[in-house]
Amino acid sequence: MTDRNILLALKALERRIMSALTDLQAQVAATLVVEASAVSTIQSLASQLAAAVAGGDSSQLETLVTQLNTSAKALSTAVTANTPPAPAATSPATATTTAATATAAKPSGS
Repeated sequence: MTDRNILLALKALERRIMSALTDLQAQVAATLVVEASAVSTIQSLASQLAAAVAGGDSSQLETLVTQLNTSAKALSTAVTANTPPAPAATSPATATTTAATATAAKPSGS
Protein backbone atom coordinates (compact mmCIF):
# COMPACT_ATOMS: atom_id res chain seq x y z
CA MET A 1 0.00 0.00 0.00
CA THR A 2 1.45 3.35 -1.00
CA ASP A 3 1.64 6.42 1.19
CA ARG A 4 -1.05 8.04 -0.97
CA ASN A 5 -3.40 5.09 -0.46
CA ILE A 6 -2.77 5.15 3.28
CA LEU A 7 -3.51 8.88 3.36
CA LEU A 8 -6.74 8.41 1.38
CA ALA A 9 -7.82 5.59 3.70
CA LEU A 10 -7.10 7.74 6.75
CA LYS A 11 -9.07 10.66 5.30
CA ALA A 12 -12.03 8.37 4.58
CA LEU A 13 -11.86 7.03 8.14
CA GLU A 14 -11.71 10.58 9.50
CA ARG A 15 -14.86 11.51 7.53
CA ARG A 16 -16.74 8.50 8.92
CA ILE A 17 -15.62 9.28 12.47
CA MET A 18 -16.56 12.95 12.15
CA SER A 19 -19.98 12.02 10.75
CA ALA A 20 -20.57 9.65 13.67
CA LEU A 21 -19.43 12.34 16.10
CA THR A 22 -21.82 14.88 14.57
CA ASP A 23 -24.69 12.39 14.84
CA LEU A 24 -23.79 11.69 18.47
CA GLN A 25 -23.63 15.41 19.29
CA ALA A 26 -27.10 15.92 17.79
CA GLN A 27 -28.48 12.99 19.76
CA VAL A 28 -26.99 14.31 23.02
CA ALA A 29 -28.41 17.79 22.35
CA ALA A 30 -31.87 16.34 21.71
CA THR A 31 -31.67 14.25 24.87
CA LEU A 32 -30.70 17.29 26.94
CA VAL A 33 -33.70 19.22 25.58
CA VAL A 34 -36.06 16.36 26.47
CA GLU A 35 -34.55 16.01 29.96
CA ALA A 36 -34.84 19.75 30.60
CA SER A 37 -38.46 19.67 29.45
CA ALA A 38 -39.24 16.78 31.79
CA VAL A 39 -37.61 18.57 34.73
CA SER A 40 -39.51 21.77 33.94
CA THR A 41 -42.83 19.91 33.75
CA ILE A 42 -42.22 18.12 37.04
CA GLN A 43 -41.20 21.35 38.78
CA SER A 44 -44.28 23.15 37.43
CA LEU A 45 -46.61 20.39 38.58
CA ALA A 46 -44.95 20.31 41.99
CA SER A 47 -45.51 24.08 42.37
CA GLN A 48 -49.14 23.75 41.28
CA LEU A 49 -49.62 20.87 43.71
CA ALA A 50 -48.15 22.88 46.58
CA ALA A 51 -50.46 25.80 45.75
CA ALA A 52 -53.50 23.50 45.61
CA VAL A 53 -52.61 21.92 48.95
CA ALA A 54 -52.07 25.35 50.53
CA GLY A 55 -55.42 26.55 49.16
CA GLY A 56 -57.28 23.38 50.15
CA ASP A 57 -58.78 23.04 46.65
CA SER A 58 -59.59 19.33 46.20
CA SER A 59 -60.84 19.73 42.60
CA GLN A 60 -57.54 21.34 41.65
CA LEU A 61 -55.73 18.44 43.36
CA GLU A 62 -57.67 15.92 41.25
CA THR A 63 -56.76 17.83 38.09
CA LEU A 64 -53.09 17.82 39.08
CA VAL A 65 -53.18 14.09 39.80
CA THR A 66 -54.56 13.54 36.30
CA GLN A 67 -51.83 15.77 34.81
CA LEU A 68 -49.14 13.92 36.75
CA ASN A 69 -50.44 10.54 35.57
CA THR A 70 -50.59 11.73 31.97
CA SER A 71 -47.06 13.17 32.15
CA ALA A 72 -45.73 10.03 33.83
CA LYS A 73 -47.20 7.82 31.09
CA ALA A 74 -45.81 10.05 28.33
CA LEU A 75 -42.36 10.10 29.93
CA SER A 76 -42.39 6.34 30.49
CA THR A 77 -43.40 5.74 26.87
CA ALA A 78 -40.65 8.05 25.59
CA VAL A 79 -37.98 6.45 27.78
CA THR A 80 -39.06 2.95 26.78
CA ALA A 81 -39.14 3.86 23.09
CA ASN A 82 -35.64 5.30 23.24
CA THR A 83 -33.98 2.66 25.41
CA PRO A 84 -32.08 -0.01 23.48
CA PRO A 85 -32.91 -3.58 24.47
CA ALA A 86 -30.62 -5.19 27.00
CA PRO A 87 -28.19 -7.73 25.57
CA ALA A 88 -29.29 -11.33 26.01
CA ALA A 89 -27.92 -12.72 29.24
CA THR A 90 -25.76 -15.79 28.98
CA SER A 91 -26.58 -18.34 31.63
CA PRO A 92 -23.65 -20.06 33.38
CA ALA A 93 -24.70 -23.38 31.81
CA THR A 94 -24.64 -21.90 28.30
CA ALA A 95 -21.27 -20.25 28.92
CA THR A 96 -19.81 -23.54 30.22
CA THR A 97 -21.22 -25.52 27.28
CA THR A 98 -19.88 -22.96 24.80
CA ALA A 99 -16.43 -22.99 26.41
CA ALA A 100 -16.35 -26.80 26.48
CA THR A 101 -17.41 -26.99 22.83
CA ALA A 102 -14.72 -24.50 21.83
CA THR A 103 -12.09 -26.44 23.79
CA ALA A 104 -13.18 -29.79 22.29
CA ALA A 105 -13.10 -28.35 18.77
CA LYS A 106 -9.59 -26.98 19.24
CA PRO A 107 -7.01 -29.06 17.40
CA SER A 108 -4.40 -30.73 19.58
CA GLY A 109 -1.05 -29.02 19.75
CA SER A 110 -2.62 -25.51 19.66
